[in-house]
Formats: sequence, structure tokens, C-alpha cells
Amino acid sequence: MNTRYLGRLCVAMLSVWSISWMHPAVAAWQPTGPITIVVPSGPGGGNDRTARILAHLLQEEKLVSNPIVVVNKTGAGGVIAQNFLNAHEGDGTYVMLSNPTLLTNPIMGVGAAQYTDVTPLAQLFTEYVMTVARTQSPVKSGKQVLHDLKQDPDTYTIGVALGLGGAVHISIALVAKAAGIAPTKLRMVPYLAAGDAMAAMLGGHVDLLVTTPANVSAQLQAGLARGLAISAPKGLSGSLAQVPTWKEEGADVVFGNWRGLVGPAGMTSEQVDYWESTIKKLVDSDAWKKEVAAEQGEPMYMDHVQSAKFLAEDNVRLTEILKELGLAKQ
Repeated sequence: MNTRYLGRLCVAMLSVWSISWMHPAVAAWQPTGPITIVVPSGPGGGNDRTARILAHLLQEEKLVSNPIVVVNKTGAGGVIAQNFLNAHEGDGTYVMLSNPTLLTNPIMGVGAAQYTDVTPLAQLFTEYVMTVARTQSPVKSGKQVLHDLKQDPDTYTIGVALGLGGAVHISIALVAKAAGIAPTKLRMVPYLAAGDAMAAMLGGHVDLLVTTPANVSAQLQAGLARGLAISAPKGLSGSLAQVPTWKEEGADVVFGNWRGLVGPAGMTSEQVDYWESTIKKLVDSDAWKKEVAAEQGEPMYMDHVQSAKFLAEDNVRLTEILKELGLAKQ
């Protein structure tokens, strides 16, 4: 080998080594302290169950070695939780379970926070919404519900949890609209918690209950409640296999009460990459798939970019129906 060339090569290699020694590669971001998962509702509901499953599996699957704390921040339909999250701006150790209230709150003028004030990290899954009646009720099917409401929208009292304008209220409003029934004419009875709404239905204080499958599966299996219809694109399996879709009953509606994960405003791209990678590994695990199936949920993983697009599109759809219901302040 030419000695002059060899000398130049050695000098070049020495220069590269010197630069790499003086400027070491920046390590990918990792949380250095406890992780906090914020739940925008009280213990025991769907959001809380999802957060605790998430925390448990992140540890069990060895995806996160840091301690994980689940914190319930109730009040104002999730606004207090979002304000708490954004009090930790730029801190990637704080994340929050998200659902449609992230969008419906600002549409209805509840709180000052906008959905664009958080950092979308992932969409996890969606759960469809059921309409049920107690077994002693004379209401036997979704077809009967639609027939009676067309005759008189005031026929039934309909219990919904977490107030008006939430996902379950929107789902039954969309069913009514698809069947040619004015959604604003329905006799809605709002409750602050799913358990309160369930008790009212079982006690005969409301005729119908609109809720998610996980909230009513025990009552269905015990024979205390009857599933009339669900807002899924096709029939579900297991204990809900006999519940028809609203499309089969005469209202062409598909609506999901989705669950996602967001972080505070000001997160760095490295923090977003960490959570995106971690959640993708989680949702691909058999343990997560088993838990989602147990909740009668439908997988709908989306990454950071896809989640941001999804939220923007769903915001348009929800704004439209909330305007029709007279609940939009925008």
C-alpha cells in the first residue's frame, strides 16, 4: 500500500475518533423517575380500568422499569385531569388516558383547554356502545325502540353516564338521527357515573341505559339486563354474540368510545418516540390483546402522527352532531 495514502488514512481515522470522543452520540430519551398515568374520571370506570391494565402490563411485559402511579383526577368531565397534565408541560413522565371528552369538552365550552393543547402519543382501542334494558322491561329489541321512538320520541327515558354530550349520549343521538328521529326530542337522563346510571336502569328509574359493554357485562351474564343493540360494525363475540348491531335493527350507525394516550404540551420528539415505541410493543403483545378482548374492545392502534390526524377528523364529526344537539359553543 502507498505509504502516503496509508498515512492520510490513519490521520482521517484519528480525526473521526477524536470527534466522536469529544461529541458522544446523544442517548435516546428514557424516563428517569416514576411515571404517572392520569385518569380523567374516578376509580372503577372504563378509563380507570384501562389505565390500570396499561400500568400493569407495561411492567409485566418489562417495557418500563420505572415505578408507575395511576392518579384519578375527577371533575368537569376531564378538564381537571387535562389541566393537571399540562401543569407538567414538557415532562415525558406524565401521560393521560384520553377518550372523546378530550374533543367534546372544548366543543361544548367546558374549560379553556383544547385538544390541540396536548401531545398525541397513540390510539389504543375502541369500545362500541350498547343500549340495554332490564330483563323485566317490556322492551325486547332495538327494532322496538326505534319503532316506538318514531311514534313518540318521548316514549322512553334514556340513562347516560358522564352527562350530556359524552360518547354514550352522542351514540344514541346518532342512532336516532339515522332512523329519522330528532335527537333533541329524546328524553335523556344524565348521570355522573356509569354505576349510578346502571342502578337507575336496574331499579326501573329509567327505561333504557346506554353504556359500554364492559360496564354491563356482569349484569348481562347474571340475567339482570337485556342487550338490545350495539353501535358496532358487526356482531361481537362471547357473551355479546346475541346482541344485534344497530345497523341490523334499522339504524346505520357505527360509533366507538375510543381510548388513547396523550402527553402534556411541549414534549420533545425523543419523548414522543419513546412512548410511541413502547406502546407499539405493548399493543403487539398477546397479554394486551387478551385484555382488550376481555373488555369487548376493538384494537385500533395509531401512532403519534396518525393519532393527531384522527383527533382532527373526529373533532369535525363530533362538532357537527353536538351542534345538532344544541350543545356546541364553538
